[in-house]
Amino acid sequence: MYNKESYRTGHGHYGCGPMHGRGWGGHWRHHAEQRFGGGFRRVPVNIEETDNSFELSIFAPALVKENIKLSVKDDVLTVAYTAPEQQEENASQNNYRRREYSNGSFERTFLLNGKVLTENITASYEDGILKVTLPKNPETNKPAQDINIA
Repeated sequence: MYNKESYRTGHGHYGCGPMHGRGWGGHWRHHAEQRFGGGFRRVPVNIEETDNSFELSIFAPALVKENIKLSVKDDVLTVAYTAPEQQEENASQNNYRRREYSNGSFERTFLLNGKVLTENITASYEDGILKVTLPKNPETNKPAQDINIA
């Protein structure tokens, strides 16, 4: 499974983003977007693989559950949150000296590579964690095999 967001923005655990986190594609762009409102906020995600599924745990506290949207199109899972207008208006009126968190809108995408049975995806939101269970497609998730060296 491929975390498209990490690749596209240069952020994330995989280290495969533009310029590998150096230059405008990484650190500085992130700060510019935060300061000048250049896009969605970034929410952290843990991806765990079990025998039968991939488990996404997205850290996103204090959300309105009804404003969370999950969709699958062209083998890409999109997790999006649209913050209520009143909440974003209040945030823009405050005069923060430092702001390390917000409950603003966000979007994350994950390329599924045919490894997930998309019709069986489930999700729940509890205690600030959005859990998404992606059942593995047994036809495309083959176990690892050892190769003998001659």
